[in-house]
Order: sequence, then structure tokens, then C-alpha cells
Amino acid sequence: MHLLLCCFKKLLQSQKIQCCIHFSPRSCTDDGRVYIGALGARVICSHIPGLVNKQRQLCQRHPDLMQSIGAGAKEWIKECQHQFRHHRWNCSTLDRDHSVFGRVMHRSSREAAFVYAISSAGVVYAITRACSQGELKICGCDERRGQATDDRGTFDWGGCSDNIYYGVRFAKAFIDAQEKSVRDARALMNRINNRCGRMVRLRFCLLSRVSGSCSLRTCWMAMADFRQTGDYLYKKYNSAVEVIMNQDGTGFKVADRDFRGSTKNELVYVENSPDYCLMDRAAGSLGTAGRVCNKSSRGTDGCEVMCCGRGYDTMPVKRVTKCECKFKWCCAVECKDCEDEVDIHTCKPHKRPY
Repeated sequence: MHLLLCCFKKLLQSQKIQCCIHFSPRSCTDDGRVYIGALGARVICSHIPGLVNKQRQLCQRHPDLMQSIGAGAKEWIKECQHQFRHHRWNCSTLDRDHSVFGRVMHRSSREAAFVYAISSAGVVYAITRACSQGELKICGCDERRGQATDDRGTFDWGGCSDNIYYGVRFAKAFIDAQEKSVRDARALMNRINNRCGRMVRLRFCLLSRVSGSCSLRTCWMAMADFRQTGDYLYKKYNSAVEVIMNQDGTGFKVADRDFRGSTKNELVYVENSPDYCLMDRAAGSLGTAGRVCNKSSRGTDGCEVMCCGRGYDTMPVKRVTKCECKFKWCCAVECKDCEDEVDIHTCKPHKRPY
């Protein structure tokens, strides 16, 4: 069970109250945001369910970081829903469930593996961005200087890179603290997938000509755009590796004996996923009844796959689009509103046996 998601949900709810957590009591910004002192931070952190002692201590010690994590949670949940928008399980959230995604997280499936990885990446991204933008007192941008080498040769660090190392370090300390308190297959699976999510990063280089015959590269470490992070982890989801616990209970081995390669940078899962076709509260499946599908697609968004062979309903819907656009000097584009009718296809509900 992903207890960290309980924390994210509590933090998401706290965003509705526009407050900044800080160590300056009884102060307020011009835009009405209230600063909560150390006592307030202690109260808030004490009421976040599911935290182990180390996480609670980090929360109380760095309340401003926790607010950044809460804001970042919205981003990675949105990205999860984008990546799975054409799947039967579409990363839907449950308002009344403290674990955000419901019972689907109880199963050690590849969907759970993806959620752990992208939430871990989201924590790194949120903290790194806050550090680089000067929003946190404890960290700033990465001022690394000097030379380094890669597969293309030597380059100079440009200074003031995104402080990815601090983001990774804090994310590892905070998120993995939950899993280190338990020693079982699920906790080990979570740690591996957390690590996979933390490792998504990017280095940008600029090429500076020194003379006609030589050149010098200047590089800055920068976080990838979070859409790139989502795309990368979605590929990892599709190639996720099924694993089983070894006999002494200290690690995993690949379930497929013919597998060749390393699982070091891969998502891993222990249990197969349900088909998510029907409403199943025990499995956390909402089913696909009423979901929009693409009649002409043979992919996961196609009506045959999405509707699990139950068929689909077709409803004509009027749509208004911009048309007959013309450029008007200077400098505007004028368009007409055109109305047409399109067919929307939705999956039929499951027919219960009489």
C-alpha cells in the first residue's frame, strides 16, 4: 500500500488553503499567503497519515520542501493520467480514498510500479525546480565548476545548473524511508521503482568555438521537461520485468528464465495486472463502461480493446470549431465558428447474468 500517496493527498488538500510553511511565525505576504511557524509545521506533519518517524522528522525540519512536494504532486498525477489516457486503467484518482488511486495500489503490478516511479520523479522534479528558482533557503542552484568528461570528450561545467543532486538526495531519504521500515517483496519492489524514477535527468551542452580548429563545450545539468520524464517512464512501463523473490529473501530474480540483460534501470513488478474491464472494488478496477473509444483504432484506445468485446454505443454530438480563417492586416487572424456533427463512441456496460 502506497502510504506516501496518503501524504501527497494531504499535501494536495493543503494547497486549497493558500499558505506557505515557513519558520517566521505570524507573518504574511502581500498576496495573502500565511507563513506558518515551526509549531504549525509540527502540527501539519503530525496529521499526515502513513508517515514513518524519519519522514515525519524530515517534514517537520523542512516544511517548505513539503509544500513544494505537494505542489509537484499535481503535476505528476496529471502526467500519469496523460500517459494512460488511452488505457483501460487511466490513472484515475478517487476523492474519497486516502491512497489517491484506491485499491489498485494494493497489488504489486506494473501499474503500481509506474506510479511509484513517476511519483519519485515528481518529488525530484519539484524540489529541484524550487531549489533552482530560489524558493528554498536550504538549497540553490548547483554552482559546480571545472572540467569533466563524457563519451564525446571533455567539457566545462557552466555553473548554476539545476540542483538535481539535492533533489535526488532528499527524495531518496524521504520516500525510501517508508520502504526501509518493512522488509518484504513489495518494499523491495517499491525501492527499485523509486530509484528508476529518481534517475531521470538530462544534461544540456552549448558549443563555443574557440578557434577554427578546436572547440569547447560548456554544459549545464538540467531536469528534463516532465513530459519527457513521463514518456521515458511509460516506455519503462511497457518493458517492465516480472520478478520473484529469491530463496533467502534478500533480493529478486527474473521470473522469465530466458531473460537476458540487467534489471538495474528497469521497472519491476511481482503480480500480473487485472484486465480492468469490469468494476471490481477489491482489485481497484473502475471498469471501462462509458469510456470513450476510437472506433477505427486497433490500439489500446480502440473500441474492441477498450470495451473488452462488450461493444459500444454511438452518439452524435455537435462540435464547434474555428474555420475559414483569414489574416487581417495588421496583425490579427479572424475565423468563423463552424458547427458540425461527429460520432462519439462509448463502451457498453457489462450485462449481468439473470
